[in-house]
Amino acid sequence: MKRIIEICANSAQSCVEAEAGGATRVELCAAIPEGGTTPSYGEIKTAQALTSSIDIHVIIRPRGGDFLYSEAEIQSMLIDIELCKQLKVHGVVFGCLTPQGDIDLTLLNKLIAAAKPLSITFHRAFDVCRDPFAALEQLIEAGCDRILTSGQQATAEQGIPLIAELVKQAGDRIIIMPGSGVRENNIAQIETATGAKEFHTSARSIVHSQMNYRNEQVPMGSSVVTSEFERVETDRQKVAAYLL
Repeated sequence: MKRIIEICANSAQSCVEAEAGGATRVELCAAIPEGGTTPSYGEIKTAQALTSSIDIHVIIRPRGGDFLYSEAEIQSMLIDIELCKQLKVHGVVFGCLTPQGDIDLTLLNKLIAAAKPLSITFHRAFDVCRDPFAALEQLIEAGCDRILTSGQQATAEQGIPLIAELVKQAGDRIIIMPGSGVRENNIAQIETATGAKEFHTSARSIVHSQMNYRNEQVPMGSSVVTSEFERVETDRQKVAAYLL
């Protein structure tokens, strides 16, 4: 089976780059430094307009932080799912947990019912759940199509032992997709060691601002940002390197 690459795309332009590099699918997100939140209507529409062959999956995550959601946040998620269905994207990506660290099955079933027939990925909320093996069976029964996971470690490379167990337990019932720290120099190792066939990566490069006048003393956001005059964007050449 040919290796399938999903790109974590932070913009419509990143979707263009992912398609040009040969990726099969994108997970379109905003707010990457927060782990990804739901992109705007305009970003989704533009990504669709500028691409033709790549599947677009949209993350449904109203904020950064944990995966325990309030009633207001749940309402927002349901509205965003309905919008994605109206726009005819290929899939949605979400996750939800209880205070005890288990899959919130009540909310999950509500989100899945709202999302069908779109493809459904349960995101890395899985990596902070209490019992990954029980959670795997619950996600299969609920009707999820894939699980994005780093094997409950900081990176998928570190999580290889658990990912391999999950792939074996899942069989052909659900796709286990390693993500976090998947790079062109370790993807073959992760593939061989786990048996996974789909992989999630960003494949980004730094893009420098075209501004001539620059006031470097006024940050517009988190101090995590090193400069207001550079950003990251998917790089088609990096995408292509994952398919070699």
